[in-house]
Amino acid sequence: MARSFNVRRQKGFTTIAMIAFFMLYLPIIVLVIFAFNAGENFSQWDGLSLRWFEKAVNNVEVIDASIRSLQIAVIAALIATVAATLAAIATTRTTGYRGLTAKYAFLNLPLMVPEIVTAVALLIFFSRIKIWTGYSGLGYLIAAHTAFCIPFAYLPVRARLENMDMTLERAAADLYATPFKAFRFVTLPLLWPGIIAGFMLAFVISLDDVVITEFVKSGGQDTLPTYMLGQIRRATTPEINAISTVFLLLSIAAVTIFFFINRKRA
Repeated sequence: MARSFNVRRQKGFTTIAMIAFFMLYLPIIVLVIFAFNAGENFSQWDGLSLRWFEKAVNNVEVIDASIRSLQIAVIAALIATVAATLAAIATTRTTGYRGLTAKYAFLNLPLMVPEIVTAVALLIFFSRIKIWTGYSGLGYLIAAHTAFCIPFAYLPVRARLENMDMTLERAAADLYATPFKAFRFVTLPLLWPGIIAGFMLAFVISLDDVVITEFVKSGGQDTLPTYMLGQIRRATTPEINAISTVFLLLSIAAVTIFFFINRKRA
């Protein structure tokens, strides 16, 4: 009998995988190590120190940019997750019909279009609105991030719905539950892991977005990624390493929390 195909048994797979992981994680490890370097030289270790973390914490511009990034990311992720959940329910809890595939493509279009194209389009669109209304607040950045994050939140929610059996929902309908009650007491509790995953993915995408933010933001609206980009253009210091390390720890914490929440529900 022919053995089943196993990619790990292919020649060179382990070597290529090790090289790929090495190239992916080595720069991150070096960045974290030199975030604790006492000196300013990136190629010389001058001892262990927390001076760059202390400098970043006491930097007013870093604090303002961090708070602004969190505000935009939380609001945009919430709106995007709600919209994505409604869209996922509308496109999965229905019988197939002509045009459904086109709706899938439309919802996922921002994933396929280069981000620079989306950024330029949003810049042109919002610039006209700014001229008409005279308003130049954070609302434009929130709207831009929301529009960009909806497909990222949509994918895990839709995947969760497609793997959910409709038997319980039909049973609720047989017991005279209204569509809203069936959704609230049956569909929504089962859907929570997908919603949380969609929110976290949208939050991370919004938090570290640079291209769209750089095009849409007005003066004095730097987020932390655009602030870091501006600092790198002028002079790179280990303070950027310290900020990046904090970002990395936040990402690891978010993934860990989601893992335990999903494990508990399972």
